[in-house]
Amino acid sequence: MIGRAVFPVEPWSVREPALHPNLLAQTESVFALSNGHIGLRGNLDEGEPHVIPGTYLNSFFEERPLPYAEGGYGYPEQGQTVVDVTDGKILRLVVDDEPFDVRYGELVAHQRVLDLRAGLLRRDVEWISPTGKPVRVRSTRMVSFTQRAVAAVEYEVEAIDDEVMIRVQSGLVANEQQPRVSDDPRVAAALDRPLVAVDQDQEQHGAILLHRTRTSGLLMVAAMDHIVEAPGRFDEETDVRPDWARTTITCVLRPGERLRVLKFLGYGWSSRRSPQALRDQAAAAVSGARHTGWDGLVAAQRGYLDEFWDAADVEVDGDPVLQQAVRFALFHVLQAGARAERRAIPSKGLTGPGYDGHAFWDTEGFSLPLLTYTVPDAAANALRWRFATLPRAKERAATLGLAGAAFPWRTIRGEECSGYWPAGTAAMHLNAVIAHALERYRVVTGDLTLDRECGTELLVETARLWASLGHHDLDGRWHIDKVTGPDEYSAVADDNVFTNLMAARNLRAALGACARNDDVAERLGVTDTERTAWRRAADAVYVPYDEVLGVHPQSEGFTRYAPWDFDGSPDRHPLLLHVPYFRLYRSQIVKQADLVLAMHWCPDAFTAEQKARNVDYYERITVRDSSLSACTQAVMCAEVGHLELAHDYAYEAALVDLRDVHRNTGDGLHMASLAGTWSTLVEGFGGLREHDELLALDPRLPAGIDRLAFRLRRRGTRLLVEVDHRTVRCTVRNDDGEPLKLCLYDELVEVRPEAPVERRVVSMTPSLPPPGQPPGRSPRPHGAAVR
Repeated sequence: MIGRAVFPVEPWSVREPALHPNLLAQTESVFALSNGHIGLRGNLDEGEPHVIPGTYLNSFFEERPLPYAEGGYGYPEQGQTVVDVTDGKILRLVVDDEPFDVRYGELVAHQRVLDLRAGLLRRDVEWISPTGKPVRVRSTRMVSFTQRAVAAVEYEVEAIDDEVMIRVQSGLVANEQQPRVSDDPRVAAALDRPLVAVDQDQEQHGAILLHRTRTSGLLMVAAMDHIVEAPGRFDEETDVRPDWARTTITCVLRPGERLRVLKFLGYGWSSRRSPQALRDQAAAAVSGARHTGWDGLVAAQRGYLDEFWDAADVEVDGDPVLQQAVRFALFHVLQAGARAERRAIPSKGLTGPGYDGHAFWDTEGFSLPLLTYTVPDAAANALRWRFATLPRAKERAATLGLAGAAFPWRTIRGEECSGYWPAGTAAMHLNAVIAHALERYRVVTGDLTLDRECGTELLVETARLWASLGHHDLDGRWHIDKVTGPDEYSAVADDNVFTNLMAARNLRAALGACARNDDVAERLGVTDTERTAWRRAADAVYVPYDEVLGVHPQSEGFTRYAPWDFDGSPDRHPLLLHVPYFRLYRSQIVKQADLVLAMHWCPDAFTAEQKARNVDYYERITVRDSSLSACTQAVMCAEVGHLELAHDYAYEAALVDLRDVHRNTGDGLHMASLAGTWSTLVEGFGGLREHDELLALDPRLPAGIDRLAFRLRRRGTRLLVEVDHRTVRCTVRNDDGEPLKLCLYDELVEVRPEAPVERRVVSMTPSLPPPGQPPGRSPRPHGAAVR
């Protein structure tokens, strides 16, 4: 794992005080910048060395064939893969006749800082060329939150001891060579130079390149413009070719003199607009950025983030590691969704090519709760993206012989891109998770616009799916057979508890939406018979329970499966890379929280005793081969009173990328686990739940946290919750905020702007001792994570 020395613990930044060439892939992800539309990996300014060069536009992809050893009806034939678009962040430096490259000469100092309050990546380098000429290079990179199509770089070169000739080569580069992503030659061919040149143009201080993908036919544009400040005369010239453009600035610097280059980038893409229209859009973007100026862009960025942190910050006193990690997490989840604007929020955001840039159920399940409470507009736009893919989901359901809509397990544009159906098509819970996110958005924000605009239709079509998928037995109980729940080591099972409970919630949510929007329901053809069937199914949903063990099997018969032989099995993880699925599917071995997640998201379906016993049982067989697990285990361990174990799990979720816990951060950050960091603190130690449209809080802290404070938005009111080991205090922070009723430790209270509510913390004694974990899979003690 990455040690503390790589990223010192600081409350508002992630700093790399020295370059670590062996960690380039990880730092490229950690230092990625995005606004949800544009994503720039944290590559070095000069472009090399690198591991994965990456510039991404949200939902800009290439199609590729999905390979099968043996096909079948309904298997998706085409996959979608995010494309590394034209790279505009490259600024190469030549000192006299020596190119600046950290692998040559002497790197005297090298520091990078991701400033979480300013939204900037700063770099400060001192380098001596192979011929002995020292220079200092400072750069600051940003992707604008306020001007969606704009990224910008400030680049300064200073001569130190000797007069030097400086050449800065600012580039746009398409079709950069990528690392191999598949052994299938068809896939490699599809992704080899995926961009075809359409047009290019030289501008007064830069250039514009237009490209189209070979197969998907998507058109993209990249534009650059420059402002140069030099102490004396300088030359500026631009060359343009189909796959690259280069603006070269040349000057001579005496000791102490600086060359400053401001680079403005404009990006866009479309499947419908003409090359001319797209070119004009990019030109307008860089023109607007040039008009605003570097200082104006920086000020606007800080203003945007000041507003965000005022509504979303989480303070963790006494635990500086977790404090840094949660702010890093909040910042990156914001970057993933802030300006996505009716496009997907990929599981890696726009930080790398992991999972082909696909969105999964973790968007609605893990990222949207955070955004709903802090940046509700971003959550609404993500739900609108799902609605935009509804026609394809209905087509997919028809292919499967089902009614309603079956949303894809993994996708970019809405088509199913999963080539393994037991862990893809059979994972029907995705549809209920989308419904769950819609209901949470409505309850938390009080906004009924989305409910009428698209929410009701989404709820109706997903309810129709469940009605056609489930069935009643002779005793009237409602079952859903042969589906895969969140635990992908138990595929194609009957009556997965999580799926059944979430489906029932989906059906009830559809009934509520139809009651609120009867005219929409009529337009959708919802009949009284259909409503009756939904209600009957939801009321009769079957939830298996093992009376002998006193726990819920995560699916029917699960507790009768053979115990996993931990002593005789490989201890290499994830197990799916070392053990046949056939063995996994037949054993009591859990990849990630499943039944435990059901208790987190459907808390009213379980008693306190059942929660405690279920946590105890599943802790012992959950190996956490997924980054989605630790955050949920943290929340539920906190709820049943295992606060120190919850603290350990909180660290695992929070440090998944800052410490590269799963050793795949180089492919991109884990957005769901980062969002889960917020969940561990706010829903775990803060005890936040939604009960019958009422906010509930049940906070208590582990010994290692002295004070926790978190902010959230609820129906136009900004709430601050502060808790230490003695008291909890709830405050309405906006003077125009409405009084907020909430349940605090089972007491109904009303928090008004002029009247905060304060209560003593209610302690809790767990009913069972802390459970053990599978051999070698216990979370690292949180004290060890600071090293």
